[in-house]
Amino acid sequence: MILLARTREMTGESKTRSGLTLKVPDGARILIVSDDDSDTERLKSILQKAGIVSECAKSITAGCEAAKSGRFQVVVSTPLLSDGSWRRLTDIANHYDLGFEVVLWARNFDLAEWGEALKEGAFDVLDARCELPRAVEAIKTALWVAYLKGGRADPRATSPPQGRLIGPCP
Repeated sequence: MILLARTREMTGESKTRSGLTLKVPDGARILIVSDDDSDTERLKSILQKAGIVSECAKSITAGCEAAKSGRFQVVVSTPLLSDGSWRRLTDIANHYDLGFEVVLWARNFDLAEWGEALKEGAFDVLDARCELPRAVEAIKTALWVAYLKGGRADPRATSPPQGRLIGPCP
């Protein structure tokens, strides 16, 4: 059993609550939009262990510019940063017909805000304080939804443009 769990960890596979095994789609990329370095590092670390490539942006503006590139299938964002709301990301996805999903990584989010976020296009809302173990499963599910909707990695956009619009993860 330990060997099986270790193999899943190394291959990026995990079991969902329904018992399905999810493997990370080839070329999958995640964008993390957060100005909190500790949250970003925790999230980046668990994604890396799951075999998921991630990049980071410290503002909504930088996140929107990066998302426009077509390199990402999922954007994980804190709900509100100093320069705007996560809703700008869903506006970008809709306006440019990009297939990425938005997962919110929230510290202070009440039930009404959570429901409203789902109505407005967020794929999921995760509590940053206690749902770190569930984050990989939720993000893998969002990756597959984006993949099935046509949000595959654009081969022409697999590397960041010159001048790098986003900063490296801390």
